[in-house]
Amino acid sequence: MNVVVSGTSSGIGRAIAKRFLVERHHVFGFDMAPATLLHPHYAHFVHDIRSDEYPDVPAPHILVANAGTIGEEDAIDVNLVGTIRFVEHFVAGDALRSVLFVASASARNGAEFPLYVASKAGIVGYMKNLALRLAPRGITVNSISPGGVITPANEHILSSENLYAQVLAETLLGKWAEAAEIADLAWYLTMVNRSITGEDILIDNGEMLKSNFIW
Repeated sequence: MNVVVSGTSSGIGRAIAKRFLVERHHVFGFDMAPATLLHPHYAHFVHDIRSDEYPDVPAPHILVANAGTIGEEDAIDVNLVGTIRFVEHFVAGDALRSVLFVASASARNGAEFPLYVASKAGIVGYMKNLALRLAPRGITVNSISPGGVITPANEHILSSENLYAQVLAETLLGKWAEAAEIADLAWYLTMVNRSITGEDILIDNGEMLKSNFIW
């Protein structure tokens, strides 16, 4: 199958691309940064997802919208507008069977910077809109909302013993997820799943449920 993934040079997007490559699918990656994957079935495009023009790639069977920024200044433009442009460019293809978005747990609890939160919440809303539109074609559309994930983007926390201890204490399981875990969930939702659509799946080690009951 042809799998198109945005944001494949690092973190979750790279892990997702690797997951599909292990299963011998053809992966076409888009990122502003150069390729960090070398594989005979991987093609990399240095590309801004906000662009109105895209390079020619085979019609995808699986589409994964992962690219984004944690910077407030460009959050809406990249995370939301760019994601919509990326997805709308590819969804007309007849081969398409599943679309997946990478959102964030902050879309539910608002616990990050304002524009970042708004951009990720917008992705979840857009995902539901797309699920409604693509359902007549039998295409599943879902999103994953990770909590803390061990990626280079979180290095400032991972490298600080004090900060890392604080964030782990906010989870029920006392840990953060590995990027490969997000990739496994992405695989299930796009390749195994046939009946889940229009859903945002939380993977946060119980952080959303964490609470202290005072009596």
